[in-house]
Parts: sequence; structure tokens; C-alpha cells
Amino acid sequence: MDNLSRKLLHASCALALTAAASSPALAQSTRKDLKTGNKLFDLENYRASIPYYERVLAKDPNNAQALFRAGVAYLSFDKEKASDYIYKAQKVKPKVSRDIEYWLGQVDHLNYNFDEAITHYQAYNATLKKKNDSRREEVAQLIQHSKNAKVLFNQPKDIFVKNLGPTINTQYSEHSPVISSDDKTLIFTSRGEQVTGSDVKKKGIAADGEYFEDIFETHRIDADNWEKPRSLSGVLNGKGHDASIQLFDNDTKLLMYRSDEDGDLFMSEKTGGDWTAPKKLNSNINSKYYEGDAYITPDGMTLYFSTGKYSEDGSLDLYYSTRSAGGDWGPAKSLGGAINTKFDEDSPYLSRDGKTFYFSSRGHNTMGNYDIFKSQYDSIGRKWGRPENLGYPVNTPDADSYYRLAPDGSYAYLSSYRIGGYGEKDIYTINYIKNVTIKGMVFSKQDSMMAIPGVELVFSGKTADGQAISFRDITKP
Repeated sequence: MDNLSRKLLHASCALALTAAASSPALAQSTRKDLKTGNKLFDLENYRASIPYYERVLAKDPNNAQALFRAGVAYLSFDKEKASDYIYKAQKVKPKVSRDIEYWLGQVDHLNYNFDEAITHYQAYNATLKKKNDSRREEVAQLIQHSKNAKVLFNQPKDIFVKNLGPTINTQYSEHSPVISSDDKTLIFTSRGEQVTGSDVKKKGIAADGEYFEDIFETHRIDADNWEKPRSLSGVLNGKGHDASIQLFDNDTKLLMYRSDEDGDLFMSEKTGGDWTAPKKLNSNINSKYYEGDAYITPDGMTLYFSTGKYSEDGSLDLYYSTRSAGGDWGPAKSLGGAINTKFDEDSPYLSRDGKTFYFSSRGHNTMGNYDIFKSQYDSIGRKWGRPENLGYPVNTPDADSYYRLAPDGSYAYLSSYRIGGYGEKDIYTINYIKNVTIKGMVFSKQDSMMAIPGVELVFSGKTADGQAISFRDITKP
């Protein structure tokens, strides 16, 4: 959820609690459920708040407050249901929230109704006070996101996107895919029920009401199937958030994230088949601010990473560091204005030849939230070129990040929260479809000297997900 969304929710929560407590039409049990749901909602425990709102709606299907807040909560798990609930809340009570036009814009944008989203954002903008410049700027950015999304959605790339399926993905968040050099082992991060300390009684719950992040490992069975993932518990998964970042040095070292202080980068080594206790990278990399993702080049000499240390508002920018003669990381340097914006940049990744830099950004011409971009290195100017959005369907109106190429470069992994998934973020693969031109002539067995025009040819095959397809064409003179 973005910063503007949080501001609006915190501003309205007190009003909602007052309304719930003072409404004489509600039964005591219903008021209690609504009040409890609102308290959890205010703590951003959206998943936990939903059952309470649903209990209210089971008794009072037209309770506008429960519909509205359940709809906003569902934005993190089910965008289509979120749209249904928020639109119904507005129909029941047009002024259910003073920010209702903003939320209608949100659900329309996330459900690919970009023109409608722009209309709602503009209507919301008209309600803002003239002196509220910061919020007007944020709304203008959201309008631009919808405009960007409309353009990119109408110019789709020849790409096939495939969900890794329920063996890997759950109703919770799965992200940060890390593939081994032989393409047979996948390490990833999950906030599912099997994480360390997932028993509520053991307090394995983070501040947002979700389970903590843990690192998992699975092995490939065949092209489309994986073994049941197992937690890399013990030294890698602690009591807080732990996330996978990168395997390197012949898969003997793991770069990872741990919620130490505000979030830091660590490294673990595999010895005798077991991972060692993670060691924190030095103070040229880690700080009291958030460091979330990174990439080490194949030669082990350069580290690209995201940090909130150098921005005025704590937003993430991308920096790099090179190893000193003594083997430790040197002072960090910014990747510059071509890459970094005043919004968040994260998830750095470099192609094996070092010429293409991939990253995620909430800035540039994003379709909304994080989009994945690439930049080509200018060897003459010795700088990174203007970033290019990877386009739809790699990117969507919601968060798309953690782009990682398979070892042979023929496809890529990414994490995305998109319609049709299992809940929150899921891990997907993307395959770049190559167009093939077939040229030739059709001859008769009786006369092999004369090509025959007007013959119908049928090409049959299967799509990447195993669906049968056929294509027909007519030979021309």
C-alpha cells in the first residue's frame, strides 16, 4: 500500500471508530465486530480485519462502513473482490468516505479500468484544498500511472507469463526467486503458514499481522513441476524477516536480507552441505536505514544494492560498491539520475555480460507501484542509458519486481501481484516468444516443377502451458 493510501486510512480511522460506537441501529455484537475490525485495520493488519467485517456483512449486507473497509483490506489479496465491495459501499452510502473517489480510482486502476481510474482521481483531486500541494502531486502521479498503463497495456509484448503453481505459491506472499546455476534448485522467500514461528502462540506474526518472511528451497522435478518446498530453517531463518537475494560463487554463497535494525544485507556460505550463520556486510553497505536487495557480479568484485540512507525522505535508491584490495566493500556510489528518481528503486540485477541493468522502480513511466525496467550501458559515455519499461505483460498495474534471468537467459523469473494469482505476490516465469517466418512452396507429386497456389496449410502444436493450438494459412502464387 502506498504512502498516500496510508495517510488517508489513518486520517479516517478515528471517524470510523466513532461511527461504529455511536450507531444505535447496530446490535452490540455487530458493533463489537466492526470496532475490532477497524482496530486491526488501523494497525494495517488487513487480513486479520476481514473476518470481522465479513461477520458484520453476514448480518447486515448493506453496512457501508464494513463494505468499504473490507474492500480496502481486500486490495492486498483480491483486487476484483475489493472493487465489488468498494463500489457497493459507495452505492449504499455515496459519502461513505471523504476519500471515496481516491479508492474508486485505486480499484479501477488495479482492475485495468484506466479511463475510469483517471476520472475518479480527477474527481478526488477537485476535493483537495488548494494549499494541499503534496497530496495534489501524489494524485497527479497516480493519474500519470493510469495514463502510462493505458499506453503499455495497448502495446503488449510477445511474452508468455506463467505462474509457478500452488506447490510454490500460496495465498500469502512469495517473492525473491533465486535459481541455481544448473536451473534445478529454486530458493525463494515466503510469508506462508510454514514459516519459522508461524504458530500465533509463538508470536510468529509481524507488525502488519502477516507471518514473517522465511527462505525456502525446492528442487525441479521436470520442466513444469517442483518438489514440495522445505524451509531453510536453523541458521538462515530467524525470528524476524529473512529473505533470499542471490546465489553466487558456484552456488556456495547466499546473499540474503535480514530485518536487523531497519533491514540489512547478509551473506552465508555453504560448507559440508550446510549454510553457515549469516554475516552482515560492512558499514559501507549497511546502515541504520533500510537496505533491501542487492546483486553481486559474477567476478565478485561489484555489489549493486538498494538503500534508503542517502535520500531525504528514506525512499530507496540504487548504489554500487567495489571490493578493495583487502577484499572488503568500499564506499558506495550512486548509479546516478538516469536510474534513480525521487521515488523508490529496488531489485538490482545485471545481465551476465554486464551490459544490461535490470531494476524495479516506482518512478519513470511505471504502470503503477513497482515496474521492472532495463538500462543499457554506454561504454563510450561510461554511463547507464535511459531506462526502458519492460512493458505489459511483464509489468502490471500493481507491484512487479525481483526480475532474474534463468542461467541460459532464455526466460526469467519475477515476483508479481496480479489478477489470476493465488493471493498476494506470486512467483512467475516469463518466456519471450520468438516470431518465426516460414517460407517455401507446395508441389504436386505428379508435377514437381510447378508450385501450387491456394493450398491450405495447417500448423499444429502446443502453447507453453500445454494447450493445443493450430494455425491455418493459404499459399500464395
